Amino acid sequence: MFTHHYAVWPKHLPKSLPLPETSLVTNLEISARRYPARPAIIFYDTTISYAELLSEVESLAGWLQKKGLKKGDRALLYMQNSPQYVIGYYAILRCDGIVVPVNPMNRTTELEHYASDTDAEFCLAGYELMSHVSPLLGKTSLKHIVVSAYGTRLRAPTDLELPEEVATSPGRFDEGCTNWDEALQSGHKPTPYTAGPDDLALIPYSSGTTGAPKGCMHTHRSVMTTTVQRVVWNSATVNSVQLATLPFFHVTGMQASMNGPIYIGGTSVIMTRWNRTVAAQLIERYHVTGWANIVTMAVDFLLNPELDRYDVSSLTHIGGGGASMPEAVAAKLYRLTGLHYIEGYGLSETIAATHTNPPDAPKPQCLGIPMFDVDSRIINPDTLELLGPGEVGEIISHGPQVAQGYWNRPDETAAAFIELEGKRFFRTGDLARYDDNGYFYMVDRIKRMINASGFKVWPSEVESMMYQNPLVQEVCIISSPDTKRGETVKACVVLSADADPQTAEQEISSWCKSNMAAYKTPQVFEFVSALPKSSSGKIMWRELQEQEHHKIGH
Repeated sequence: MFTHHYAVWPKHLPKSLPLPETSLVTNLEISARRYPARPAIIFYDTTISYAELLSEVESLAGWLQKKGLKKGDRALLYMQNSPQYVIGYYAILRCDGIVVPVNPMNRTTELEHYASDTDAEFCLAGYELMSHVSPLLGKTSLKHIVVSAYGTRLRAPTDLELPEEVATSPGRFDEGCTNWDEALQSGHKPTPYTAGPDDLALIPYSSGTTGAPKGCMHTHRSVMTTTVQRVVWNSATVNSVQLATLPFFHVTGMQASMNGPIYIGGTSVIMTRWNRTVAAQLIERYHVTGWANIVTMAVDFLLNPELDRYDVSSLTHIGGGGASMPEAVAAKLYRLTGLHYIEGYGLSETIAATHTNPPDAPKPQCLGIPMFDVDSRIINPDTLELLGPGEVGEIISHGPQVAQGYWNRPDETAAAFIELEGKRFFRTGDLARYDDNGYFYMVDRIKRMINASGFKVWPSEVESMMYQNPLVQEVCIISSPDTKRGETVKACVVLSADADPQTAEQEISSWCKSNMAAYKTPQVFEFVSALPKSSSGKIMWRELQEQEHHKIGH
């Protein structure tokens, strides 16, 4: 067991944390029973109590079961942050089903993979996303799409600036789609649920070197782990109020801003789209105590020239990840709030954090120390030899939050784990080192991954999609340094014989924007006559990557 960090472990916390032997649905039921009138959600000045939240979850679950959703079935959740997201998430679980969270930036081609890979027959979607998913009815396993416009859940007047997706009233529904409100008002009641801690609850998708995203199988127990651990680590209570700006499909947003507050009976103040002024207004208005975000969001918040107009003194915890927090920005945050930005580290495979910084002893630009019951090591990625302090190698982690494996991918599951000292360790693919006090520091990545404003972009996935375009003969995706996003996506392209060099960039760029999520879409193009290849014919992506960094001077 890794114990180097015990010297800096928070003195008021145990090193091991027993977990509830219940399901996530139990968390909602208990909080609704304990605090029926307390606000579970605040959505642009509309308050939803725990009693109301549970009632709507039960109503939607009843409709889903009536239409055939049963234990073990997968259901896509394709929405932006909203009360409907929370209701849909828990309604699927209430049916003993498995939630498949889908990035709302994904488009039809990407959605088709998720539906086909999981054999999902149900999808809960935002109204603004309906046109991207409805073409899959009859083409894939999808049989039922329930659609909601987020603004229909507003019940109180507000002076807050509403994002377009919330302000827009719904119009016509695509053929085959069901109006969310009609499903809720159908009057069906769900049967008693039976899911326990070792039943599958969630399949968030992560990509890899094979190109196609793969689902991480999480049980109620593994999701419960980071739900409970974060709450305890941050000393959160029923009085805690979380500002929810990270998307709920993302494991950090899901755990920090949705499942965590529900577990303790706290409040989640939900924003559908990021707006730094609205964020400041909400912090002041609802005395927000905690805010999990990505670094680019925190930087934008602090750059607001009118920030001094708002009282943000209620904040007691602010942190996140996605990239290292620049020291100058962290210092500005500390001057404003008296708070250190608490950085952490986790993956979809670990349903958020395996490492985080101690609240009383954080280090800047640091992944933190292993959490409760997490055993993390550094190994030589080639020989699997254990390495010591200061030596750079691959992070491997063992803990109750680690996924069971990848959905329908036994070979990739086997390759992702190794056994050490009788334990099953997950290979993260991240190169790091740790110091004498057990703090971990990121050094590099083994996997080909681009981190664009906190969004993970897997080059092989983008390449796989771009090869569908007849104008592209060959393509290699690399990262290009970007002052705002940290990294951005660059495509090195060999055009096909049919392509017009004068119009190709615009045509390919437009095609990419129509067929893939915006954060994956190449922002920079370089057209070349040939790509460098090894003697075996493989494209030498690392050579192109090194040339790009040298050219930009990064």
